Amino acid sequence: MSDPNGSGLAFRRGSPGTVLIVDDTELSTATLEVACSGIPGVEVRSVSSAREAVRILDDRDAPVRAVLTDIRMPAMDGFDLIRFIRSHRRHARTPIIVVTADTDPDTPERTSRLGANAFFGKPFSPRAVRRTLEELLYVDVTSE
Repeated sequence: MSDPNGSGLAFRRGSPGTVLIVDDTELSTATLEVACSGIPGVEVRSVSSAREAVRILDDRDAPVRAVLTDIRMPAMDGFDLIRFIRSHRRHARTPIIVVTADTDPDTPERTSRLGANAFFGKPFSPRAVRRTLEELLYVDVTSE
């Protein structure tokens, strides 16, 4: 793994790419964009539906390195998006962070069972989401 920015950190599983934010709420999307901006080597891209996310994930020219998704969205929800991601070999190990206002007490465990790596209820700490994303994207090569 290479360390392109000299930070002692390198990307897990390959080169930099896109962090995809999937949320139909403008305020949440904007907050997540700010939280994720400035992470070395990643581009932040946002879409307002899981169906749009599927189109991007199907595009071989757009390397998606992580997905931050809401659960409650029209047409295709976040549960279906997580299932889609985990069912495709190319994305089976893509980190998924759920950030949702869903208050069903079973939702955190259900998203975990489906393959999400982390869960945050809204309101959320942008700093905590960013820290978790960085932990999922990077490995410390100085300790290897």
